[in-house]
Amino acid sequence: MDSWSLTETEDEYEKLVNGMNPPRVTVDNTSSRRTTLVKVDSANKHGSLLQVVQVLSDLNLIVKRAYITSDGEWFMDVFHVVDQNGNKISNTDVIDRIQQSLDSSSFKYRSLKRSVGVEASANYTTIELIGTDRPGLLSEIFAVLTNQQCNIVASEMWTHNMRIASIVLVTDISTGQPIYDSNRLGKIKQLLSYVLKGSTDVSFNSTHVERRLHQIMYANHDYDRGGEETCTLRGHVEVTVENCNDKGYITVNAKCNDRPKLFFDTVCTLTDMHYMIFHATVIAEGPEAYMEFYVRHIDGVRIISEGERQRIVHSLEDAIRRRSPQGIRLELCCEDRVGLLAEVTRIFRENGLSVTQAEVTTRDSKAFNTFYVVDASGEQVRPETIEEVRNVIGRTILHVKDELVECSSSQARFSLGNLFKSRSEKFLYNLGLIRSS
Repeated sequence: MDSWSLTETEDEYEKLVNGMNPPRVTVDNTSSRRTTLVKVDSANKHGSLLQVVQVLSDLNLIVKRAYITSDGEWFMDVFHVVDQNGNKISNTDVIDRIQQSLDSSSFKYRSLKRSVGVEASANYTTIELIGTDRPGLLSEIFAVLTNQQCNIVASEMWTHNMRIASIVLVTDISTGQPIYDSNRLGKIKQLLSYVLKGSTDVSFNSTHVERRLHQIMYANHDYDRGGEETCTLRGHVEVTVENCNDKGYITVNAKCNDRPKLFFDTVCTLTDMHYMIFHATVIAEGPEAYMEFYVRHIDGVRIISEGERQRIVHSLEDAIRRRSPQGIRLELCCEDRVGLLAEVTRIFRENGLSVTQAEVTTRDSKAFNTFYVVDASGEQVRPETIEEVRNVIGRTILHVKDELVECSSSQARFSLGNLFKSRSEKFLYNLGLIRSS
């Protein structure tokens, strides 16, 4: 083959690769009786798979099976997905959103915000919190923000191995706009850092919330094996990593209890550790999930040391456990209002409840909030304590997991009553954040 024809062939190959990026997306509802198939073909870049999985995760789709193949310059992926009720995706609006989120007009390696019910980061001020966890901390954080005239639009909080990572989206109470004033932001940062006793960093950024929470936790060393006893409370996880010399890959296998967004958490972690996923198989059709990955480091390294192997194992174990529920799930559904979260979490604190995980969303002036709670010692909460809390907040708006949750305007009553001032309230009073009653 002469030089001209070789160049021509390379040009045609490049056209083929470019023609597959942005991806071609197919949603197939006929091939399987139990799942909807989402097929994606695209040019392969570092992070391409994560972006696809991120879209599926943000649309609250559960991956039951996945087959990933990406050798050369493109990948071909097949995802078997169901909705949160375990059913095929029959809603045409959701199907359209899958295709629109991955089509040529919007697949721009961007950061989505749907995971916390937010449409555009330009509409909010984003606050990152990193610190050491303790009972009542979330209540104090929300009290600071409310006192500083911040409306909490959405928030997500994880705890793991005595660390806390949280991202809070806020607006100004009076204007409903993002907070831009540097002096005011500095005051908020100062107060939050004081509440977190100097063990945190507070910043104002825009990023994908759940991916950023993983990064924050990892940077805050929640993979420290000193918290192994705490980790085991969140379920058994098996991760193995081996050099596969004959195929030129590093093989990563994980077995754990299945849960929503599990696949996203593992792909996110491997991607942020700078590993390219070339092949993968995921099977999650029972209580347990099995995941197998064939990866290489982006610098081309195909053989890892024992130290690196242990780092991958520990990082994946913790990524899986961070989002695994710990405690009783409480769901709050009512009309949103300023100070709602500060009051609800104060009631939790005064009844000895510690929040291990939280997700706060606001849609159409209604609050849809989920909290996982344990007692102050990290043990299961007594049923009578939960009932006391529900009686104070309102039994029609605060529900325990597996109870029917309905949200209508007739449920939007909120009774607080006269509450005892706790030590945490005294701490906030000394900061000047709450008034004496």
